[in-house]
Amino acid sequence: MPSAEVDWSAGAVELLQEQREWSAEEGRTRRAGVSSFGLSGTNAHVILEEPPLVEATQASPENQSVPSASVVPWILSARSEKALREQAARLSSSVTDADPVDVGYSLAVSRSGFGCRAVVVGSEVGELLAG
Repeated sequence: MPSAEVDWSAGAVELLQEQREWSAEEGRTRRAGVSSFGLSGTNAHVILEEPPLVEATQASPENQSVPSASVVPWILSARSEKALREQAARLSSSVTDADPVDVGYSLAVSRSGFGCRAVVVGSEVGELLAG
């Protein structure tokens, strides 16, 4: 329901009352304002804007794959030395045929950092597991 507090006849503002195609005019960025008014007085307002167009580049091997690393770190951490050894054992039983770069990345960005830490450096899975 449109608010009586807004002059809907001024400017190019209109209240969307049904779903419609969000098409863009040539050379114009699409924008939409969304407002939410809560009963407790909490109001939220946001303006949505489409991102700028990025021209597609010619596909080439340089921009399609991650370069291979000659040495990869595997970072482990745990709350105790015993837990650190247990984590290393679990890791060694589950990554025998994994890509060392993928494992190193996952260990670095998806695990919590605790006080007991160890790092193994190597270039292939066998070498890293031996560490």
